[in-house]
Amino acid sequence: MSRAVPAPAVVPERRLRLLSCNILAGGSVQRYHEYVTRSLHGVLPGRSKMDNLDRLAELLPQFDVVGLQEADAGSLRSGFLNQTRYLAETAGMPFWSHQPNRPMARLAHSANGLISRLEPHSVLDYPLPSRIPGRGAMLARFGEGDDALAVMIAHLSLSAPARAKQLAFIGEVLADFPHAVLMGDLNTEAHSSEMRHLFAKCRLQPPDQATPTFPSWKPRRALDHILTSADIQLDKVWTLPQAFSDHLPLAAEIRMPAHIAPRLHKVHRR
Repeated sequence: MSRAVPAPAVVPERRLRLLSCNILAGGSVQRYHEYVTRSLHGVLPGRSKMDNLDRLAELLPQFDVVGLQEADAGSLRSGFLNQTRYLAETAGMPFWSHQPNRPMARLAHSANGLISRLEPHSVLDYPLPSRIPGRGAMLARFGEGDDALAVMIAHLSLSAPARAKQLAFIGEVLADFPHAVLMGDLNTEAHSSEMRHLFAKCRLQPPDQATPTFPSWKPRRALDHILTSADIQLDKVWTLPQAFSDHLPLAAEIRMPAHIAPRLHKVHRR
């Protein structure tokens, strides 16, 4: 008599949808020359910026965790509006936090932002090393101890030597977290020499393929990234077709074992 072969045990898993978006403080650039011709528009508030933010807010409820770069923390160019808070409240997302950096008098005040359907256990701010100060990374920890999920949001420098130092620093911070995600505008390709400093120091993995995000009107360079540690599966990576700035938003769906952040719950708002 033959015996039935028992089916392999199904390992419980959790899925999350992530979005990383450099929003250029609500501004919109459609050609390189507009960095010059629309420079005044960049430092003044306007209806077009609010319309841009509202269009983005309509899409945010599709995602569980959103990382923003170049959000304005509240200065002249945004009409003294905290754009991270505005997007979270307009989208009906319950948790938000921001990391103001690079204040320029009262004209501009850039920030990294976190918007989440999940309640973080903690959010920490890290200034990044650079000859010119003002770059930062924020670390949201979902859960506690070795089972925590660490999500870092960063916006790196334009200078390759500065990026190398910043990526080495980020790698050292994330080395303490076995389950980690890094997302943001890293201003470099995944296989650049400076990115090796990151992969050498922590468990993050290079992506299988590049996803161009810049410039938004004709994407050629993969400058925005969502990177995960080895035990977090990147099931899908894509860009949103809507251009809310000079970068396309980068989205990802991840899958991870259920023991990571075991008490993690999504909060839904109607």
